[in-house]
Amino acid sequence: MSIADFPRYPLTFGPSPVHELKRLGAHLGGANIWAKREDVSSGLAYGGNKVRKLEYLVPEAIAQGADTLVSIGGYQSNHTRQVAAVAAHLGMACVLVQEKWVDWPDSVNDRVGNIMLSRIMGAEVRLDEAGFDIGFRDSWKQAIADVEERGGTPYAIPAGASDHPLGGLGFANWAFEVAQQEEQLGVFFDTVVVCTVTGSTHAGMIAGFAALEAAGGRPRTVIGIDASATLDKTREQVGRIARRTAELIDVGRDLRDDEIDVREGWAGDLYGIPVQSTLDAIRLTGQLEGVILDPVYEGKSMAGLIDLVRDGTIPRDSTVLYAHLGGQQALNAYSALFTTTQRVGQRVGE
Repeated sequence: MSIADFPRYPLTFGPSPVHELKRLGAHLGGANIWAKREDVSSGLAYGGNKVRKLEYLVPEAIAQGADTLVSIGGYQSNHTRQVAAVAAHLGMACVLVQEKWVDWPDSVNDRVGNIMLSRIMGAEVRLDEAGFDIGFRDSWKQAIADVEERGGTPYAIPAGASDHPLGGLGFANWAFEVAQQEEQLGVFFDTVVVCTVTGSTHAGMIAGFAALEAAGGRPRTVIGIDASATLDKTREQVGRIARRTAELIDVGRDLRDDEIDVREGWAGDLYGIPVQSTLDAIRLTGQLEGVILDPVYEGKSMAGLIDLVRDGTIPRDSTVLYAHLGGQQALNAYSALFTTTQRVGQRVGE
């Protein structure tokens, strides 16, 4: 089967926009840097990368007669907010398990940002003290059982919509969308940089670009910047989902180990805790481009991109596509980090 053979329920405005980050590229003195904006891709609760994944899960949920979407994430999960939005859009109920994945001392961490939006959209939010893990959780399994016990028909969506048989399809399709936009723009992105935690965003890209290459397209490098701080688990999951997705869309060859490129160095010691490079990347991108990043995912992947361009790992003649996955809503739970204005580096034009 090809990607076109899988049913897709449109939840986005269409192709997510692509634009050049000229001032950031000039500041770094290296590669040409562009961004593809999943954060403005949908009208559902501010969009984000999980909406694109859910486009391929929704047809199965409808076909199974589901009336309740059940998922899991941290208190400030972008994914659960997007599941709540999709459930509201479909007229379904939604049960969300929100675990304490981040030990962050903000007194309103469980009341603002993503979790507030999920409550506004009518989701049943269950707080749980359990810490971070990308595996299947008993609290999620219990929520599914509870929906069944009260007569509902649940559709189970794992964390990040990742470890699901269809979890990689959304970003496999993203790769095909990139190829179409390259043709329209007259550019070729030889390097793609993306944040990776639960894995299916990065994995789907790997599979999709492998399919394009197998069909005669040019090779490119897809770099995942780890933000999980559980590197071995994440790398294994990315590889497993990428290979499963490649089989689904009939890439026609085995994925190579070197295609599963997950880089460490910017996650810090714990998931969800920003480090100095995270804050520097958020401020630099905001000050040079007016583009807002979050402290859990995009701040860390942008920190990786910045360092890889600066040290020449990404060559000066590269054209880089940065996948902006959204998540800015979580900034509300990290407000103590941004109580003053701090300039980062020398701004271009000054």
